[in-house]
Amino acid sequence: MVNSAGERLADVVAAAVEVAAEAGEAGTYNAEVARAIAAVVNKVGARVVIDAEVRGFTSGWREAMDLVAGDDGEPARILRLPDPADDPGPADGRGDSPRPGAAPYPGPGRRP
Repeated sequence: MVNSAGERLADVVAAAVEVAAEAGEAGTYNAEVARAIAAVVNKVGARVVIDAEVRGFTSGWREAMDLVAGDDGEPARILRLPDPADDPGPADGRGDSPRPGAAPYPGPGRRP
């Protein structure tokens, strides 16, 4: 059984390509067949996307409610991004400063 939404959609597209190839070999592939196959892929694709969004929302909602209820037993982790003003610049000490308006680094052994 297929697990992810992407795998489900890939299976449908592969089946549609097989049907189109068989219709081409039989000489019955025309614009109507192409439209019908495209409509099937479009319908299944829309359902897969909606299912994935609903599943993602419900699992995220459950996670949020667990955190609010405190059932997890583990406190929520807070991650903070570093302040750009504290950034020392490139790690190797070469090149221009990433901060606008700052003087470029003159290089090792040179004074500005």
